[in-house]
Amino acid sequence: FLRAVGAWFADAFGKFSELQGWAILLVGALLIASAALWFVFAAKRKTEGQPAPGKKAWDTRALIAGAFCVSVATILSFIKIIHMPQGGSITPASMLPVMAFSYIYGFRRGLVAAFAYSLLQLAVDPYVVHWAQLIIDYTLAFTSLALAGVFRKTILPGIVLAGLARYALHVLSGVIFFAEFAGDKPVLLYSLTYNAVVMIETAFIL
Repeated sequence: FLRAVGAWFADAFGKFSELQGWAILLVGALLIASAALWFVFAAKRKTEGQPAPGKKAWDTRALIAGAFCVSVATILSFIKIIHMPQGGSITPASMLPVMAFSYIYGFRRGLVAAFAYSLLQLAVDPYVVHWAQLIIDYTLAFTSLALAGVFRKTILPGIVLAGLARYALHVLSGVIFFAEFAGDKPVLLYSLTYNAVVMIETAFIL
């Protein structure tokens, strides 16, 4: 049992060694920048008092939180519980940090953080067969996580909306670009089933 657990962790974190150097540096830089900005913010708060949340478009607190959430989400995305053969995987709630940021700081700032996360996902785990598929499966699908900030009273409807939006985009991509893998099955049914992995992770978050 211990060997099996050890092998799972080795496989889950083994993706770190496959990253391009600049991608590792970028994730590390985001974490370091988060820590540095936090100390700057703490010092400023002592001298000037705590600023009102959301007073500025991108105040120090938002920058710290955004960089930190994107970094944590990227790190969690390396822990692949199930890695699908044609792209996609189940991870331990790697979408949650970006969704939480969007909910706390609003949809507009969430868009920026989610877009940054989409670029990192493209950098660290690309599966690209066409430029339009890249836009659907990465730029649009991961940026749609910002929809978690649409509802302000509670985060749960936002999580469901963001998860469904990402799922719909992956299904669309599957129908257009991965129909050959459907075999004898209807293409739409194949894509709906295959990309249900996204909904499993959303259910895990809930």
